[in-house]
Amino acid sequence: MDENTQKLREYLRKVIDELQSCRAQLQQVRATAREPIAIVGVGCRYPGGIESPQDLWRTVADGQDTISAPPLDRGWFSDPAQVALLRQAEGGFLSGAGDFDAEFFGMTPEEARATDPQQRLLLETAWEAVERAGIDPHSLRGSRTGVYVGAFYRLYAAGASIFDDPDDHLVTGVAGSVMSGRIGYALGLEGPAVTVDTACSASLVAVHMACQSLRLGESELALAGGVAVNATPHMYTEFARSIGQAPDGRCKSFAAGADGTGWSEGVGLLVLERVSRARANGHPILALIPGSATNRVGASNGLAAPNGQTQQRVIRQALDEAGLAPDDIDVIDAHGSGTRLGDSIEANALLAAYGRSRRADRPLLLGSVKSNIGHAQSSSGVAGIVKLIEAMRHGVVPKTLHVEQPSPDIDWSSGALELVTQNLPWPANDGPRRAAVSSFGISGTNAHILLEYPPDDRETAHTPPDAPAPASIAWPISAVTPAALAAQARRLLDHVRAHPELRPVDIGYSLATTRSHFPQRAVVLGGSRDELICAVSALADGADTATVMRGTAGPDHGIAFVFPDVVTEPDFGSPDALLAFPVYARAFGEVVRTATGGSEAAAEISTELGFFARELAVYALYESWNMRPEVVTGHGVGEIAAAHVAGVLSLADACQLVAARTALETRVPSGSGASERAMPAGTVEYREPQVPLVTSTGEHPSVLRSSEYWARQSSEPPDDTSITAALRAHGGARSIEMVAGELRTALEVAARMHCAGADIAWQAIFDGFGGTRVGLPTYPFQRETYWWVPSVAES
Repeated sequence: MDENTQKLREYLRKVIDELQSCRAQLQQVRATAREPIAIVGVGCRYPGGIESPQDLWRTVADGQDTISAPPLDRGWFSDPAQVALLRQAEGGFLSGAGDFDAEFFGMTPEEARATDPQQRLLLETAWEAVERAGIDPHSLRGSRTGVYVGAFYRLYAAGASIFDDPDDHLVTGVAGSVMSGRIGYALGLEGPAVTVDTACSASLVAVHMACQSLRLGESELALAGGVAVNATPHMYTEFARSIGQAPDGRCKSFAAGADGTGWSEGVGLLVLERVSRARANGHPILALIPGSATNRVGASNGLAAPNGQTQQRVIRQALDEAGLAPDDIDVIDAHGSGTRLGDSIEANALLAAYGRSRRADRPLLLGSVKSNIGHAQSSSGVAGIVKLIEAMRHGVVPKTLHVEQPSPDIDWSSGALELVTQNLPWPANDGPRRAAVSSFGISGTNAHILLEYPPDDRETAHTPPDAPAPASIAWPISAVTPAALAAQARRLLDHVRAHPELRPVDIGYSLATTRSHFPQRAVVLGGSRDELICAVSALADGADTATVMRGTAGPDHGIAFVFPDVVTEPDFGSPDALLAFPVYARAFGEVVRTATGGSEAAAEISTELGFFARELAVYALYESWNMRPEVVTGHGVGEIAAAHVAGVLSLADACQLVAARTALETRVPSGSGASERAMPAGTVEYREPQVPLVTSTGEHPSVLRSSEYWARQSSEPPDDTSITAALRAHGGARSIEMVAGELRTALEVAARMHCAGADIAWQAIFDGFGGTRVGLPTYPFQRETYWWVPSVAES
């Protein structure tokens, strides 16, 4: 083979390798582009006292109607010209729409009052959604988490000038862009923050955009949804003069009696993540979004008129993206605004896109959450998503209200489409439960989202391990204010009592690792469910008990570890609860092996060496819990342990000194003077301390070179004056005595440090218990009312 032929072969081999690499990368890009998006958390508020997904489910499952008279706390009735119209108007109103926990989010009362209630509701709902995802909101700071918010009307403080606000809070308080930006600011997020205005389709468009951002890798997590709060009564007073609004304020979706839409309010946010990442992070997967699409009506017969052809196309786009057929979808929560024209166009588009090819015995089941809560405008689409997530989980399709007869304007016989007028079991099929949600905006933008229930995923991230219950458990609870701390305890108490199936260890794990830790802190300790419940009850009532530790987190002044001498003989025949922690077991075993020349049998070592091993094992455990000393001290065996921890003695030399001390104590009769003692021969290497070490006499550790020193001082406690001075020199470090082998004591130490403000590694603590994530109540916001327009009480 000549040289040119060899070069050609090498070149072709290189080209083939590069092509194969490009093909692999392209396949990965395609797979990521079509990867389903997981919904891992939900937060929402809608009319009728709905403050959670579970509340929304109870509303639709029980067939409740949440339409009511206008609220009295927004100053609307202060204008006599509006009073007559408002007395006739009904709608879906959020109770306490102006209520907000300003202190929690670091806002002054003046800033809160100047901030659109929609921004405030988004802040609280975002926090709740993240908590329900099993994510500590503070842990997202600096992450590429995107925020996509759909919003429409922004009339808060309408007519007011920025000159009416001396602090300029109105500039950002009423800005649409800040609706998403303020969430990013409050949580410290560094992904995109986008506010979307496509009117009534805005929340679904926001969800679609968030899914695209996640698939492109632009965001690693996303908050997406929408908000609508009517700051003025114009939606009701103006539409009352037109044919667009139902006289009774109710949406009669797809019904013969449809006579206009009924306006409503609300906020809903989803926490979204690529499904592979959600599984890797152990987040609960409530539902999947396999596909979504948006488009516009085109040049229809009017600026705001719907178009059936483009509605069909947006459905097909979403199905194509997901690789699904129309028959794969079981249920749809439609736009269903309650106008005869809009509903008939939408239903006929659904018949064309979904119903024509379906079997008559397996129709697409049709409904709309608007029949329960009204048309929540730019938050309406996400309400449909929340409804369907819960419906898929419960296996029930809720009925649509206010339907005496289906609309005669819809050709129901042209395909398999059935309006659900009573609760039905979810249709049985060979695949997973799947559903869809549609929204259309006055802007002309259509949106369609597909949903899928993952049959193999449950609300808990992991199957609880088959491990015995620990002898003692810690439940950390915290809040921004003392009142909120008591409220948090009451919420937890009610939840635990309502869910007796929850393991105490899982509750503790979830409190410790999925919730942020605030300045007002408490830790309840207990060995049983009943003991823990009693402790939480005491915390809620403000009572002091031995099982409740509490405090206000302050500056972390560090820790001083005090290693005591042998006080009791370790019982190596009884189980050591701390051996459940691998780091403790490893450290204990290392000392035993070093002391015995390789043997694993703890029974072969002396009492003092056993106590020494446990002290060092407890130190290793505390260090793994993020409790590292600023200064160490000790006496007797403990002084040798402190010297090792400080880096003055190697483990081998420390074990030699403990063994020599044990031999010395055995040979010398009690009461003998120190001058009669002599240390056994042996070479010990002393080093400069890496952690400040306070010796028994306060002298430099180099005095340990003297065997007479050890004979005279090893059993005497350290000098309090020396220790106090050393602690003061290190910023007032808090002292902890290294009591060995007791789980309850170890947890009390961690709890005490946590309540004082230390950053305890709770994940490491509960790793030793085998805890797993469970759902818990969200933060109890302590709200006050802020509203720019004077209320009736003020006028």
